[in-house]
Amino acid sequence: MQIQADTLVSDIVAKNYNTAAIFSKYNIDFCCNGNRSLAKVIEKKGIPLEEIIEALAAEVDTRENQSDLFQKLNIGALSDYVVESHHSYVEKSIPPIKQYLDKLCKVHGDRHPELFEIRELFFGSADELTKHMKKEELILFPFFKKLAKLKKEGGAYEKPHFETVENPIAMMHHEHDVEGERFRKIAELTANYTPPADACTTYKVTFSMLKEFEEDLHKHIHLENNILFKRGILLEQELAG
Repeated sequence: MQIQADTLVSDIVAKNYNTAAIFSKYNIDFCCNGNRSLAKVIEKKGIPLEEIIEALAAEVDTRENQSDLFQKLNIGALSDYVVESHHSYVEKSIPPIKQYLDKLCKVHGDRHPELFEIRELFFGSADELTKHMKKEELILFPFFKKLAKLKKEGGAYEKPHFETVENPIAMMHHEHDVEGERFRKIAELTANYTPPADACTTYKVTFSMLKEFEEDLHKHIHLENNILFKRGILLEQELAG
């Protein structure tokens, strides 16, 4: 893939997920706001175009392309991958982070009142992500599996009760945007997950877990928005004629 100024960030990462590390390094959103050209995203950041293109090209050349795996899987299997790798991670990570944030607010809240807003934002995100993932697992992903089976085995396409897969996908896109913005606020309040000078071990661990949670969320949203959902729309169009 030739990377140029007008190449979309989402296309770069979809083609080779290892490039996500470069975008993260430059604090460039490649998931929720990935449908922007490379030139556009660096415009306000003052990053030389040649510098980032060279960094991206080097990453593509030197590292294994995980996205090849994603492209080879049918959308049913890719849906299972999302659930097993990302939904399970979210479900596992929420309880301890909630517990630690409660403890931090109780012990350090008087000196660091921003912790209360961080806790409120994370708790809100945890609740919404839990509902969001269930909608995917109970409605959207089973339909993807149905499309994959139809593609493989043949048969007549039946219009779903939501008319077209683009409708639930539009809702998922909106909910992804909301959570992306919520975590941008958390990153701002935590100085990009930098513990204060008086931070105890729990404080440091909590910020580290929040950072890891956001990084996984970026991968999760990118995989859905830029690969799985796009393929689902195209496959439905193909089968519906």
